[in-house]
Amino acid sequence: MLFKLLGRYIRPYRGKIVAVLVLQLIAAVASLQLPSLNASIIDDGVAKGDTAFISSHGALMLGVALIQALAQIAAVYFAAQIAMAFGRDVRAGVFNRALSFSVREVNQFGAPSLITRTTNDVQQVQMLVLMTGSIMVGAPMMMIGGIIMALRENVGLSWLIVVAVVLLGSVVGLIVTKMTPLFQANQRKLDTLNQVVREQITGIRVIRAFNREPLERERFRVANDDLMRLGYAIGGLFAVLFPFVTLVMNMGSVSVMWFGLTAYLTYLMQILMSVMMATMMGMMAPRAVVCAGRIMEVLNTETTVLLPEHPVTELREAGTVRFEKVEFSYPGAESPVLSDISFELRPGQTTAVVGSTGAGKTTLVNLIPRLFDVTGGRVLVDGVDVRELDPDLLWSRIGLVPQKPYLFSGTVASNLRYGRPDATDDQIWDALAAAQAADFVSEMESTINAQIAQGGTNVSGGQRQRLSIARAFVKRPEIYVFDDAFSALDVATDARLRAALVRWSKEASVLIVAQRISTVRHADQIIVLDGGKIVGLGKHDELLASCQTYREIVESQLSIEEAA
Repeated sequence: MLFKLLGRYIRPYRGKIVAVLVLQLIAAVASLQLPSLNASIIDDGVAKGDTAFISSHGALMLGVALIQALAQIAAVYFAAQIAMAFGRDVRAGVFNRALSFSVREVNQFGAPSLITRTTNDVQQVQMLVLMTGSIMVGAPMMMIGGIIMALRENVGLSWLIVVAVVLLGSVVGLIVTKMTPLFQANQRKLDTLNQVVREQITGIRVIRAFNREPLERERFRVANDDLMRLGYAIGGLFAVLFPFVTLVMNMGSVSVMWFGLTAYLTYLMQILMSVMMATMMGMMAPRAVVCAGRIMEVLNTETTVLLPEHPVTELREAGTVRFEKVEFSYPGAESPVLSDISFELRPGQTTAVVGSTGAGKTTLVNLIPRLFDVTGGRVLVDGVDVRELDPDLLWSRIGLVPQKPYLFSGTVASNLRYGRPDATDDQIWDALAAAQAADFVSEMESTINAQIAQGGTNVSGGQRQRLSIARAFVKRPEIYVFDDAFSALDVATDARLRAALVRWSKEASVLIVAQRISTVRHADQIIVLDGGKIVGLGKHDELLASCQTYREIVESQLSIEEAA
């Protein structure tokens, strides 16, 4: 998986990779010349007292050292550029793939795991690329060159090189083999810890309301301790590795010094340092391989909401939505969530959907913007199957206010311009007034330029809901979809907002999913869902007389006299 990932994203930087190879080769050759120059100065210059020879060869030695330093600096610079650009491209690839996922794939991976894969996993592979360009590319050159130069000095001591390299390579290989499953478990534990922290931060109100702080602290402690113990196991292998490498290097040094060969000692140290560099890479590689596999898992996952081969990019109608014998089933479900759903939304009309919890209302709504794809039948927007429409064109026609409204970090204005970046301040204030949000926004410091925290946590639930509705108004779409978007509003605010909606949606189709009968009773048509099927379709008075399910919903909220 690591090589597949590198092959996919490293190709644009082949020129810089060649530059790194050339520079590392120059640095290796220069480094290998230094011991022989040093030995020559000592043997031929110092021993004979030849000052001119010492000066000339000393200057040459300094020049070679400067070339080595400059080549190494340039190699590391280009390696850093390659690694950072590679990390940027992989992060963008994972992020863009995650954006293309339907709700089904997002739920399959889970938000904490997708975040970890986009950040920590990419960083591990990025560091491997950096270290490879900075260290690993030069290590084999240094090792091969060091072996050649050492054999030129003394062939009889070649057994030292063989023993040291084989011994180090065997131990490193054994430790790396044991590290790979530990790193796989480490990334899974990291996912779990991220999930626990995310749940505790986002669910802090529920935790406090039910006095669950001690239990949640214990849950975090368990996840944290699991990660710590795994870190101990990985650290234990590191603890064995480094002292062993140092021991082999020191034993080699003592053995060479016994024979009094200074130049040979330098070459041996270069060889063993190359092996040590490879050892460092050996420690990083298993984790990077695991992370690359997790990244490729995301990149290789195809969304179930496939892009059309020849997308329709123009529409003639405006705001018509038609469900034709629609059926939808979740993977592995015994029965469909929706079955035989047929109705039509028309411009200038308001359609309401009511039903008990679990009747399939939100699933029905999610089929219009293709958050899911139908498993049977068709959903048509302006006469075209949504599966054949260009996604950007489809989404440009829809103003969706989800059941759980979400605001992004920024300002009130930036959130409302989310669907229409060129909206003027006057248009924003008009939308706020229609959504019954102008009063509290005008009281905020900086008004429409007031800061909104991530998720809209610095405003109340009702305010968050009204700002989400205003965001849909600013967009001025052909199709408005309100998925239980009025639940956090009081009855009076709800009534004022629906009155304003009439003005804003004169030429648009409106679909409202709601629990309150007062919200839907004046709709042009009301769809009653029960068990994923339409059991009633008509106006309020008609359904009171003909649909038992609707009548039961009404009676649970209003008396028959009030309903009439």
